[in-house]
Amino acid sequence: MSQTTARFLPFLSLAAILLAASGCSPFRQLTPRMAFVPPSPAPPPVTLIAEPPAVQPAVYPPRPVLLLVSAEQPPPRSYEADTRIRSAEKRYQAGRLLYQNGDAEGARREFDRALDVLLSAPADLSDRRRVEERLRQLVESIYSLDVEGLGGGLSAQEPFLEASPLDEILSLTFPVDPQLKLRVREEVQATLSQLPLDVNDAVVGYVNYFSSQRGRRILISGLRRAGKYRDLIFRILDEEGVPRELIHLAQAESGFMPRAVSRKKATGMWQFMRFRGREYGLMQVTGTDDRMDPEKATRAAARHLRDLYEQFGDWYLAMAAYNCGPGRVTSAVERTGYADFWELRRRNVLPKETANYVPVILAMTIMAKNPQDYGLEEIDVEPPLEYSTVQVGASTHLSLIADIIERPLSEIRDLNPAILKSVVPAGYAVHVPKGAGNALQAMLNAIPASRRDSWRVHRVGAGETLVEIARRYKTTAKSISDVNGGATEDMEDGDLLMIPVAYQPLPAATAKKRGATQRKPPVRRTTSSTASTSSPGAGVPGAKAPQRGQAALHP
Repeated sequence: MSQTTARFLPFLSLAAILLAASGCSPFRQLTPRMAFVPPSPAPPPVTLIAEPPAVQPAVYPPRPVLLLVSAEQPPPRSYEADTRIRSAEKRYQAGRLLYQNGDAEGARREFDRALDVLLSAPADLSDRRRVEERLRQLVESIYSLDVEGLGGGLSAQEPFLEASPLDEILSLTFPVDPQLKLRVREEVQATLSQLPLDVNDAVVGYVNYFSSQRGRRILISGLRRAGKYRDLIFRILDEEGVPRELIHLAQAESGFMPRAVSRKKATGMWQFMRFRGREYGLMQVTGTDDRMDPEKATRAAARHLRDLYEQFGDWYLAMAAYNCGPGRVTSAVERTGYADFWELRRRNVLPKETANYVPVILAMTIMAKNPQDYGLEEIDVEPPLEYSTVQVGASTHLSLIADIIERPLSEIRDLNPAILKSVVPAGYAVHVPKGAGNALQAMLNAIPASRRDSWRVHRVGAGETLVEIARRYKTTAKSISDVNGGATEDMEDGDLLMIPVAYQPLPAATAKKRGATQRKPPVRRTTSSTASTSSPGAGVPGAKAPQRGQAALHP
């Protein structure tokens, strides 16, 4: 935990306690409870949710400021509630800017004052519910900023390299309980599956392991994280004609971590090597790596698995080939004359990790399809991934996107694990929270293309003046007025203003503390011997002209 986080958490804990006392705890999150794998292999109907229609911003010539107006009429408001909310908003925005520029102490003071204004509201305030709701939102926003470190001035970072939790067990064997073997056989007989489910000592051994305390933690961790990608993966597997049960390959390969990278540089949720990834359309260029995009990588993995099945005519051999490469499996078949996974395993002609890879997947499948027998029916899975997509026409800073749609930068990064740097290259399709695409596209169109990798955006708060905003961003009111068409005298609460300043680098001390000055950030790499074989392909060698006042302001 960073020192900054440590400073914020006591106050946030106090705020959470006070909110809980009023019946609106800011950290309570309801997550769906669901069985990980449906009982029937029949694919559910896919409901396509169309992008909400574009809402035209309320722009009145000659002022180009974008104003987003709610279609609903607000309820009657009390003067005191309005005053407190405006004051808290001004403090929050001031703290947010300080935090972006690396002044954590100054940000903490402003955040404290913002929350104090709302916490001190009278208990009998007629509009207290609105004050409490804004307090809850501010606490969540402050917590998000503190946890992610905001990152507005950080230099480009490489993704964290995370190891698969199953690497440590693929080279091991586990004891078999005869009673468990009998029970598993009975379960499989009553289980519908698109993938054949064999039951033998190897499979039962892993069922036994995943039922142990340590193995259960590994299994539940993956199933919980898989909730985020489950619907997306099932949809693509259905479209490509691949058994849904092969979703467990992603757990075996990466634990459903999009940015997992092995010791041998196999990358992404489905652990593609560079050569194999490019073969299936996963491009790796400066700043982006499609192997880390969950949707693109899942599509490529499904097609690769389908091709392997067509080559070997058997799903077990296809899974083995996915793990150690089709050349190794072909060689083993040719040497023995057996195109049967279990016979190849018995003859020890496959790598030991590959020999256990298929039993691991079968064990996870059997347990996930019978959750009531293994205590898995009450897992709180992560909410499904939902997003809108916007193709940026010019190099665009991720923090500008976060500014425009007013969501934490960490959320934008989470939706775009394939983007490795702070600036999105021109032409790239960026994922944003569902429903935010229209607002983002409208505002980006208003910002000169040559400035989208550096400028900021600010939403005007209640009672804010242009001079206050300019002072906050260390620029001049005239500069802001110039780039917004000169019509900012009548700006209103809720307007979005373009701010012609670049993202400020962190102070040297702060940057050094966060590791931003290092050439490469610390990473965790896989150390298991499976890294060299547990991935597909293993073993196979128009800028817009600047407006008046822009050129002098751009660094």
